[in-house]
Amino acid sequence: MKRLVGLIKNKFFLVTVAFIVWMLAFDKNDLHSQYQYFTEVRKAQKERDFYLKETNQANKDLNELTTNPATLEKFAREKYLMKKDNEDVFVVVRKKKSEE
Repeated sequence: MKRLVGLIKNKFFLVTVAFIVWMLAFDKNDLHSQYQYFTEVRKAQKERDFYLKETNQANKDLNELTTNPATLEKFAREKYLMKKDNEDVFVVVRKKKSEE
């Protein structure tokens, strides 16, 4: 007990404890801020990975469209409902289960 009281009265111990409390709770880089920064970095990394994946897929599709005329025709028919002069196009829209 005497040792604990002596430790609490020690000015170096008090300054060290005060410094640690200040750094953990009151500083601009406290634990809460560090956690927020960490979550923002993880979110940004996930977004980066998503956009890299989407960019690679778009580049692959563009390459396929520029090199293969059959794929270009299929894309134009599906996305833009293009047709030849002697054809008719019927668009089938399925109802969602909640609308039935």
